[in-house]
Amino acid sequence: MRLGVMFDRDLPPEQLVPFAKTLDETSVDDLWVVEDLGWTGGVSSAATALAVTSRLRVGIGITPAPLRNPMLLAMELANLARLHPGRLAAGIGHGVGAWMEQVGAAVPSPLTLLEETITSVRALLRGERVTLDGKSVHLDGVTLVHPPAVPPPVLAGVKGPRSLALSGRVAQGTILPEGVGPDQLPGIVERIGAAEEHELVVFAYLRGTAELDEAARSLLDGQAGFLGVAPEDVAMASGAPEEAAEWVKSLGAAGADTVVLRPVGADPLGQVRTILAAL
Repeated sequence: MRLGVMFDRDLPPEQLVPFAKTLDETSVDDLWVVEDLGWTGGVSSAATALAVTSRLRVGIGITPAPLRNPMLLAMELANLARLHPGRLAAGIGHGVGAWMEQVGAAVPSPLTLLEETITSVRALLRGERVTLDGKSVHLDGVTLVHPPAVPPPVLAGVKGPRSLALSGRVAQGTILPEGVGPDQLPGIVERIGAAEEHELVVFAYLRGTAELDEAARSLLDGQAGFLGVAPEDVAMASGAPEEAAEWVKSLGAAGADTVVLRPVGADPLGQVRTILAAL
């Protein structure tokens, strides 16, 4: 199982460089950056993190398909993959519906857009010339001048049953949101139903105490609404270091290929060091 750490969207962007450099000196495999509306851009964050590290894989979690023209996204990803071979993972998702409406980017069929985006981006990254007159994506004989020798994996950041099945058909991996527990993973893997090698990435909250302050409780309440569950059902790695470490291991045992920890509360790097020692 790979172990990753998320650079939380609420951390000031100027902290990304020291954060990434510090993680690069640990045993962590991945650093994941965020693209949420109003916070920061995922591609620029990934480029920064890749430039100041030498070992980490950097994941983009998650570019919203409605905000990204597939050709432009493929150009950006190819550039990063050429500059930093083998160190990029690209997540693409539907985008939060309300956010997409706010910026005039809502589409009639998010499933269709995501499928056409992932399919065309992957083909472009393989160096193919792409023509697609789809329901949402329209490309006419476009190709990359500098395709990467080794295309980066393209993963779908999704959670609904139909979207999970779509991910299994067209993506090289699936990214699950924070709050999903090990008991849910076997059923999710079955819904994905990928016939070929498929990386399952699970984002997971990390909190060095079982107690929740007001900020943490508000965060979990919001995620519960996003997932459509009760707040107490939002799963997370918490409590004593050994207890949190065992929970992380249980995700791997249940089918997660990569677990990406999102520290909640103060001293995120300190929380990471503590659980690394326990693991």
